[in-house]
Amino acid sequence: MNQEHVISGEVFEIIQSAIGRNENWMAYNNSLYFIDKEDVQFFKDKNAAEEFASDNISDYDHFNIIYVQSITDVLRQVPHTKNLNRQLTDPDANGLYTADGNAFTDALIEHMEWKQNLKIKNLSIMNEKNFEYLKDNLKYMGFGEKQHEALEKNLKEGKESFQLTFTAEVNKKPFEAILQFRKPDNSDMYFFNSYHASLERNNGEKMGQTIYLNKGKGVTAKEAYNLLEGRPVFKEFSNKKNESYKAWIQLDFEKKDKNNNNEVKQYHEKYGYDLKAAVGKYAIIELDGGEKEKALLHSLQKGNVQSVSIEKEGTTMKMFIEANPQYKTVTLYDEQMKRVQKESLGQYQSVQPSNGKEVEQSSQQEVKQDMKEEKKTRQKNKGDEGDSLLPKQRTRKKKGLGLG
Repeated sequence: MNQEHVISGEVFEIIQSAIGRNENWMAYNNSLYFIDKEDVQFFKDKNAAEEFASDNISDYDHFNIIYVQSITDVLRQVPHTKNLNRQLTDPDANGLYTADGNAFTDALIEHMEWKQNLKIKNLSIMNEKNFEYLKDNLKYMGFGEKQHEALEKNLKEGKESFQLTFTAEVNKKPFEAILQFRKPDNSDMYFFNSYHASLERNNGEKMGQTIYLNKGKGVTAKEAYNLLEGRPVFKEFSNKKNESYKAWIQLDFEKKDKNNNNEVKQYHEKYGYDLKAAVGKYAIIELDGGEKEKALLHSLQKGNVQSVSIEKEGTTMKMFIEANPQYKTVTLYDEQMKRVQKESLGQYQSVQPSNGKEVEQSSQQEVKQDMKEEKKTRQKNKGDEGDSLLPKQRTRKKKGLGLG
């Protein structure tokens, strides 16, 4: 069965690529005189190679298994290289030998190994760039630097896809995310495509949501935490025409899609929610028109519950607020994080001396209107018919959450 062979040039190209992928176990059809690309297979472990050889025995096929780390290893181990093997160690055995050595054999091997080393070098450079790119993704998305070692290890293994696990404790609540990485069929570059975030609330209830990303960007880890806590987040999206738009998003825990993901309520800019105006209705000291105001509004857009200082009857009180785009307001909490009831909101609102009575009456009317809107929403959740608070073009069901 150990006859001499002729190996096609294309096979040598395939061998180089396989070695670059750490697939060092080569199975070749020893029954054939001429070995072409269809007659070789490569594996990362010996057992897989032996299993393939065992499963492909026939009257015309018999596969041998060898371990290779270079083209030279192939030339030394495949039977047709018996004479060549002697030539590699004893140039005088070659009839073409000259004082400069076996020029043909040396040039062939040197060329093969040069191409192999070049491919390995290029693959190493590409992996390093991919590694740096994904590290930036993880940092931007708020997953820190603890994943770097596992990330680099998975990149070197060259699998089609892999997962990383991120765990943290946010406000004394366990938060976990399973990060998904995959490379497309037409590329050797990996991309951070999505992650599944889960949060265990204080009552022991566990909430989860799959977050889909666009080029490694989208809803960050902290924003995902806020969404799972039920708060809204303001993000930039792209539609099917690749046009950018901004919208508030909030999870609807009462409705699930076919993938058991929470449906996403979306409040487009045209919905008319003005966060600055909603915050400005209260006597908040941080609304200074400068950096403090900018930081406050940015934090609320991220979905945070933000600490603020409110003036009341000449004294300063510490309170907390969060955005409420559905009712075009903000939700107010006292220092103990107890929600301020609607009928008590007026005492914290800004009142100008010149028209204080008018402002107070306006505040009372707004409270009544908010109560009516909230009542309508409760009735709708019970099954009553009514118009959606969302623009119709944004009420489609989504498979997950991400930048479209």
